[in-house]
Amino acid sequence: MTGIEFLASFLRTGRLHGIGIGSALGEVDRAVRHRFVDVADEEGGSLRRDYGFVEFYFNPGDEWVMSGGSIELHRLASGPDMAKEWARTMGVEFPRYVAWEDVRRELARVPGAPELEVSDQGGFLEYRAAASGVSVIVVDDEEEERGYHAGHGDVWSAGLWAPVRAR
Repeated sequence: MTGIEFLASFLRTGRLHGIGIGSALGEVDRAVRHRFVDVADEEGGSLRRDYGFVEFYFNPGDEWVMSGGSIELHRLASGPDMAKEWARTMGVEFPRYVAWEDVRRELARVPGAPELEVSDQGGFLEYRAAASGVSVIVVDDEEEERGYHAGHGDVWSAGLWAPVRAR
């Protein structure tokens, strides 16, 4: 699967490899077979699992439960090996830069594509899909050129922001 197809599906469903807000840590472990670093606060009130350019956030309870997540696509511009490793372990091939227009075109082909609300975030545009709880941040500074970072019109990140939903 291409990274563009993956992002369009994520925008429509709010799920990454079948997991999303409300998924237990064990479900994430079964779905994502990639090396990671766990960062927990000292009081045990939160956990961030960092897979390089993908991060998930968890809240405690009887078990850790996903409360959000993000795909930090801007990291691929300076770390293309991250994309190669993710393709090897997860079967999704991301390009070094992800043009928002490419994602929008793919999203238009996806049945049940959500409506997107756009807002200016000072040098970035935020596209929110309320139906799926996904927010996409796109570089909106015309002077930003591709290099070791994303350029104008490229996706900076995509994240889950919705509250926990009943299963």
